[in-house]
Amino acid sequence: MVHGRKILLGVTGSIAAFKAVFLARELMRRGAEVRVVMTAAATEFVGPLTFATLTGHRVYSDFTEDADQGTWTNHVDLGLWADLFLVAPATAETLAAFASGACSNFLQAVHLSSRCEVMVAPAMDLDMFAHAATQKNLLTLRERGVLVVEPGSGALASGLEGKGRMEEPDRIADAVDAHFLARAPWRGQRVLITAGPTHEPIDAVRFIGNRSSGKMGVALAAEWAKQGAEVTLLLGPTSIAPPAGCAEVVRFETAEELNALAQARWPEADWGIAAAAVADVRPAFAHKEKVHRADLPAAIPLAPTPDILAQWGASKRTNQRLVGFALETDEGRASAESKFHRKQLDCIVLNTLLDDGAGFQTDTNKVSIYAGANWHTFELKSKAAVAADLVAFLHPYCYPS
Repeated sequence: MVHGRKILLGVTGSIAAFKAVFLARELMRRGAEVRVVMTAAATEFVGPLTFATLTGHRVYSDFTEDADQGTWTNHVDLGLWADLFLVAPATAETLAAFASGACSNFLQAVHLSSRCEVMVAPAMDLDMFAHAATQKNLLTLRERGVLVVEPGSGALASGLEGKGRMEEPDRIADAVDAHFLARAPWRGQRVLITAGPTHEPIDAVRFIGNRSSGKMGVALAAEWAKQGAEVTLLLGPTSIAPPAGCAEVVRFETAEELNALAQARWPEADWGIAAAAVADVRPAFAHKEKVHRADLPAAIPLAPTPDILAQWGASKRTNQRLVGFALETDEGRASAESKFHRKQLDCIVLNTLLDDGAGFQTDTNKVSIYAGANWHTFELKSKAAVAADLVAFLHPYCYPS
């Protein structure tokens, strides 16, 4: 659930600041984009260069970028950038400032400007943590919706032993994961997606296929996984790498192989998303060896491939939802509506090669969606943005009851 998220990591002046280096690395390992804000006190424990090198982004710690030139760092933009503002370690002073609304340094200004949720991982000596003032500040922050990762117990920098040491980086990363999962709109839903072309062999080196790159289906899988769904991606012969976060990724080559995979997994799915460009026909006979040019037949007998989408539609339960795709070379709405009814779909997504920037092999797409009433058309966007639009559109429109 952390994959693709934007995490703003706040580091304050504690000996535990060294743990924030490992936390940033762990969040990035899980696929997050991390940017770091440090207080002046934090830079005395860990150098900003460490975080800048690790994250690939400059470290923010002051309002001014160049005092001589009069340039400044826009804390408002930074506060709006993040999906989560995670302060780890969070000192007693920082917790008090957050609770009172103080704005005496750049990190505190970012906190007041942020619209995302805030998570803090306290780090301090045991008596400081147990003090009534600190506990009251934590209560105030919790009442405002701030998420608190409780500190652990153990040896402290003071030489004492007890509760107050910042939780370990992997446990904090788990808390971030749980935070996004708990708020994911598609959590608990099992989404089965087919993507990419099929290659129907003529001989050992030739095949019948199409120009599908699989980009749209892979983008959909990435978005559904990001939204908390349990995604199974059946991916055809394409150079596009499957996205992180899928519960299962299975590769296929032919329509027959896809059909076997699709029918086996369909009964357990809540949603079927048929984004693969399946060849309608295959050679009736495939040679195991390469057929040389002089021996190629004048004609190749063809046989139909399985109609996977129709089988899904015919066996669909009342609590399952089925989304088909139609690529046309004309306006296409009439044929798409016909396919919608024939295949017993809940929604169909149409794109037409009449639209520049849509279709196979592009990084953009322009689609319309039909769910049995009116058509809804989206503008030309990146396929990742189109996937976000479609997933958001489908959630309230035809979510299983």
